[in-house]
Amino acid sequence: MAIIEKYEPGMFCWIELATSDAAAAKTFYTSLFGWAAKDMPIPDGVYTILQKNGHDLGALYQTKEIPPNWATYISVANVDDSAKKATTLGATLVAPPFDVTDLGRMAFVADPQGATFALWQPMKKAGATIRDEANTLCWNELMTSDIEGSRDFYKGLLGWNLRVSAEYTEIDVGERPAGGMMQMPNDMRGMPSSWSPYFAVDDCDAIVAKAKSLGAQVYVSPTDIPTVGRFAVIADPQGAAFDVIKLAY
Repeated sequence: MAIIEKYEPGMFCWIELATSDAAAAKTFYTSLFGWAAKDMPIPDGVYTILQKNGHDLGALYQTKEIPPNWATYISVANVDDSAKKATTLGATLVAPPFDVTDLGRMAFVADPQGATFALWQPMKKAGATIRDEANTLCWNELMTSDIEGSRDFYKGLLGWNLRVSAEYTEIDVGERPAGGMMQMPNDMRGMPSSWSPYFAVDDCDAIVAKAKSLGAQVYVSPTDIPTVGRFAVIADPQGAAFDVIKLAY
């Protein structure tokens, strides 16, 4: 297990759950994935660090201001410059750049299609110290109402290398596959564009069954992706969606 100490600019570095019921969310995710939850007091409540084997993989907090969702954080060299560039490319700043104590500096952005994400400039905190193993983040995916517009925006903002096919656009940070984006299917038209995390699992079917027993809703039942793996889309009991995948490699 390699402990992560830094992220290349443009890499997905952190995930954060905004939930309407933090206590229930902690019970669900610790039961489902075996995570530990470490509460940290903050000025307006509690911020809970989610961990595997003592290493940080993400966080959650309670709020009534936005619907439950998993936020995607992307590492950048200079958040002020990146936020400014995002607006010139058609994005909206949901929260302009601000310091998170001495841990880092961040901004929340809505891309031109409305999908929100965070830009993170690390100081003392690079992001997750563990990923790409069972029950941790392994991929981030954008479902967008305008795939061509999304490709142009993110490539312009972050310099991603995009591998485009008819069905899917793979995001490479440098030479490293890191995420993807796809056109929203017709039966999802009208839904907002959004980012979602994928968690690697040892058994997709078993995790889905366990999630259902814990009160989750299954949006996409376990499905095979040739040469990639077996995945499913789940919403936790508060409604935040995420994906799980048993990778084939």
